[in-house]
Amino acid sequence: MALHWTSFNVKISKFLIVMDQTLSRPYVTPNGSSSAHLTGETPCLPRFPSQLVLAGQVVRAILQTRQLPYYGRIILDSADAANVVSNPLVASAGDVAAIPGWYLQSALKVPGELSVLSSPAADSSSWYRVSSRGTVMAGLLENGVYNETELFFSDNMESVSDISFRSPWIYREVFSMSPSNGQYFTLKTHGITPKADIYLNGILIATSDQQQGSYGGLQYSLTNYIQTGDNCILVRVFPTNYLRDFAMGFVDWNPYPADNGTGVWRNVEISQTGSISMSPFRIVTDFTKPTTEAVNITFRTELSNHEPKAHRVKLNGTVTRGSSAIAQISDIFDLKPNERKTVSIEAIVRNPDIWWPACWGEQPLYTIQAHTFIQEPRELLSDRCRSQQFGIRHVSSNLNGFNDTEFTVNGEPFQVIGAGYGPDIFLRFDKDRVEKMLTYLLDMGMNTLRLEGKQEHPELYELADRMGVMILAGWECCDKWEGWEYNEDADGVKWDDQDYRIARTSMLHEAEMMQAHPSMLGFLVGSDYWPDDQATEVYLDALRYMDWPNPIIASASMRGYPEALGPSGMKMDGPYDWVPPNYWYGNKEGAAFGFGSELGAGVGTPETRSLKKFMSDDNLKTMWTQPDAHLYHMSRYDSHFYDRSIYNKALHSRYGEPVSVDDYVLKSQMADYEATRAQYEAYSTRKNATRPATGLIYWMLNSAWPNLHWQLFDYYLSPMAAYFGTKVGARMEHVAYDYESRSGNKLSSTEANIKTTPNFAKPVTSVDAIDTIQDVAFLRLVLRDPKSNLIISRNVYWISQTRDVLDWPKSNFFTTPVTTFANYTKLQSLAAANVKPSLHPERSSFADGLTRAEVHLENESEVPALFLRLNAIYASEQAEIAPVYWSDNYITLWPKEKLCLTVAFRGNLQETIVEVSGQNIKTVTLKGADMQHLI
Repeated sequence: MALHWTSFNVKISKFLIVMDQTLSRPYVTPNGSSSAHLTGETPCLPRFPSQLVLAGQVVRAILQTRQLPYYGRIILDSADAANVVSNPLVASAGDVAAIPGWYLQSALKVPGELSVLSSPAADSSSWYRVSSRGTVMAGLLENGVYNETELFFSDNMESVSDISFRSPWIYREVFSMSPSNGQYFTLKTHGITPKADIYLNGILIATSDQQQGSYGGLQYSLTNYIQTGDNCILVRVFPTNYLRDFAMGFVDWNPYPADNGTGVWRNVEISQTGSISMSPFRIVTDFTKPTTEAVNITFRTELSNHEPKAHRVKLNGTVTRGSSAIAQISDIFDLKPNERKTVSIEAIVRNPDIWWPACWGEQPLYTIQAHTFIQEPRELLSDRCRSQQFGIRHVSSNLNGFNDTEFTVNGEPFQVIGAGYGPDIFLRFDKDRVEKMLTYLLDMGMNTLRLEGKQEHPELYELADRMGVMILAGWECCDKWEGWEYNEDADGVKWDDQDYRIARTSMLHEAEMMQAHPSMLGFLVGSDYWPDDQATEVYLDALRYMDWPNPIIASASMRGYPEALGPSGMKMDGPYDWVPPNYWYGNKEGAAFGFGSELGAGVGTPETRSLKKFMSDDNLKTMWTQPDAHLYHMSRYDSHFYDRSIYNKALHSRYGEPVSVDDYVLKSQMADYEATRAQYEAYSTRKNATRPATGLIYWMLNSAWPNLHWQLFDYYLSPMAAYFGTKVGARMEHVAYDYESRSGNKLSSTEANIKTTPNFAKPVTSVDAIDTIQDVAFLRLVLRDPKSNLIISRNVYWISQTRDVLDWPKSNFFTTPVTTFANYTKLQSLAAANVKPSLHPERSSFADGLTRAEVHLENESEVPALFLRLNAIYASEQAEIAPVYWSDNYITLWPKEKLCLTVAFRGNLQETIVEVSGQNIKTVTLKGADMQHLI
């Protein structure tokens, strides 16, 4: 289809056309003519407006297409320019639109008053063009000022030091509007870090005293300031100080970004309504158990009358499930002049479809769509709510006899098996990437994602609803958010009266965003420390106002609690750095009892291909030759975790001194696999212990940037051994070895017949012959379905004659020292094994569009084939395929054992290579191209 410019005449005395670099060809117009007629075609147009720059007033041309309006801009020097209005950003009652993009520039480079710069006539065409939401650094990356690959390599990010990051930055955009009588306009902010002044058409709409906090979602009336034609919104964002501002910080997770996360990181929206507007629905049900035949649902919203006269308002809505209408809601309300009040409408859903966490059941979602109409003098549409999804389910929590938190979902005990989420270091949000991460989480057998003050965007909760991932949200630790007088562990500035107002605004906004999502498990109003009484009252009032239906927990630790909430029932006693597998089977600190809100052995070493993407040869050499050295890609420089000294001491002692970077990485993978498997197995197997293990959050699921620890897959979405240790340890049906009591299945080939019970773990038998081990032994546990003989769980351990001995009295918040290490050094001299692999395509078609294949492995030797790693690679690029979904990996094959593993990924099998490597085998390469005759 050809795309045409709308024609129009403009009177000018002289002009100059300056081409945007993304236009496919220039529009040639005579210089100095008294009038110009712009017309023409172009086969390819850029995403952002091209600038035809003259001087003075802005007029917009509209590119005509049936699918997409395109905005050109002509800047004239004539005061009597023709008034040409493009498609308005919002055009009718009920419309809500995000500012589609911004022009961004440092305040240091912008002369003049903001009242002038925020008028539509001002010129920002030379500024950076950025997306609708993003921090300053995200915008600079988007414009090529920095290159992510170079920025993340070695310690290059350390050199990013620009004085502009210590001054405000300005976001500016021009948009068209066509206001009319009886229409009202509102500006909605959802997240500006840390605070901002907001201008519209030269008028200061909100000051930085009002617009504060990363989660400070506020609304400002624009009705008196919107004008016909072009309008200009300008946001001046002030630089972030994590100790002073309610920002999104990283504490010691990684180096801080140069801009400290400053910017318009969430959408800024403009809405249009008639005289009456409505807020998003809060949804409350009386559902508690799946046996319910009918559910009463209450839909609650705020109706606001924007006029100085009373109105009678009709609210109509429809509840749907898929394409079927399930229930209708309707009622009439009277509003006084300028009144805002909460109204409720009830509906009954019979034989409801119940939402369950993944693996427990389906995730059916309902939708509510509603409109308000003014009744007099005639029925007139005033507002509509965007389609809002919700699920029918019930979540609760209680403290057991040990004061440990226990959750239930739909009346069933729910053991939290999860991990902590890390946002992008520059707060960029990629929905597709997040979906892949949640897919990984479920593939590993986990059910919950914890957000420590990283609440992200609505899309995250929508994904969680659809995928069945539970979300444990809450505020972050250590900085301004926990500036309490009794918190001596952090330096955040203590709260004043203004801070409690910001806290209320933040809690109201986040609760409104989350309230209807069935994926919400609870909200932690504190992390390392509990909020003081005044803050607790602020948070609880806001949550009650938003009809919060889920548990509210004081903090993620047992350090203290406000009386209004009681004990948190969660422990934060570490570890965060390496501990041996038998640690988790102890009865102290972070061992498998109670609810561990953030804990792990500090592992997550990427494989060599990934390491080389962000570490120089010198960095890699330092990593394996200097075990106590500081490493930039660990935590922040002032953190306990800025080196791998604790980890490396254990690695060298248990597995032997590394002789190369590849040897170091292989030994790290074995240690990481041990660590994660033991943690998840211990918490799973002790869910029914005398003091039950009620939940764990591994620290962490992923990293904000290329990192060396605290992750189960790397920044490039490549899973490593920690991933598969978790996947084995978190299996729904599983047989495990207890490192401490040494119970499990038989070491010999004797079989034990057992019956599994939902939500239950129990000992099977003891392992004999353990005391006869001289150096290292292998233990294989296999759980089979007795009817089909199919393997449900297969698990191989290497066990040392020497046990890891923990010095529990000397524990600190990040580790428990080890006085004697298990000895696996003999694994280095294991006899070579001969493994025969083969690659086979799966012919079945799948709706998800993934390519699937099988890898058959046969150990033809009399010795085990230790720790085989299968790696799928793009043949042409020699790059790892990611994401990739293996049924199992990093496996140890028994002598003469055959095993079939499956792999799924997006791509063409014929263009894929599968590498099979291991501790005591030669690397074998399988080429998908050789399978062509089988496909």
